[in-house]
Amino acid sequence: MAKKFAILGDIHSNLEALNTVLDDCRREGVTDFFCTGDVIGYNASPRECMKIVRDLGCPVVKGNHDDYVSDLGQDLNNFHPHAARVIEWTREQLEDDDIAWLGALPYTVTKLGMTIVHSTNDQPQNFGYVFDNLQAEANFIQQKTPLCFHGHTHCPMIYEKSMSGVWRIDAQDMKLQMGRKYFINVGSVGQPRDGNPRATYVIYDQATREVRFRRLEYDIQTAQAKIRAAGLPERLAERLQYGQ
Repeated sequence: MAKKFAILGDIHSNLEALNTVLDDCRREGVTDFFCTGDVIGYNASPRECMKIVRDLGCPVVKGNHDDYVSDLGQDLNNFHPHAARVIEWTREQLEDDDIAWLGALPYTVTKLGMTIVHSTNDQPQNFGYVFDNLQAEANFIQQKTPLCFHGHTHCPMIYEKSMSGVWRIDAQDMKLQMGRKYFINVGSVGQPRDGNPRATYVIYDQATREVRFRRLEYDIQTAQAKIRAAGLPERLAERLQYGQ
């Protein structure tokens, strides 16, 4: 039986966005889930989001915020003060079992002919960014499967590798071609940064080889109110409104 996958990434403790996405998944007939990491960080519902993701029982890879929060020996003096505050606050909200689960997440997962990674396949533990074709090429050298989903930049994007080279394609619904490799950024559920504040995720239909980018309105005001009530930096609340 062919499967229909939802690939979620950069949830970042945004419960309102995550619930909206999961409601959409049910309407769309999703059968399976993957998560490209950064379940926590930035927003104010880390425990709730972690429970939902864990209950899905799906493959999850480690994002940089998952790494920061679970590495209790991490020296936060080199972090931006706002980032350090969120890491410390998030640790305070989680149980020891939650932190252990985050720490045990793999950097990459390969399943059913697909790869899931938070950043890149060439050095996944370093959490590098891919914003251009040259950076994508370095990833493709180490990408062993035709299809790989990732996140980290919070900006949905498609990179396609064919015999003629590597091409960057703006996020759009498309049918994947045989004989080519794809490195697809699924955007961010909980903190979009491409100027569009709507929650983002991807659906991949195994039978038709179609990728669809889903953009959804959610209750941003409630997410912002929770950030403010938790005493987290105001900038984190403001950026949700503008998708930046």
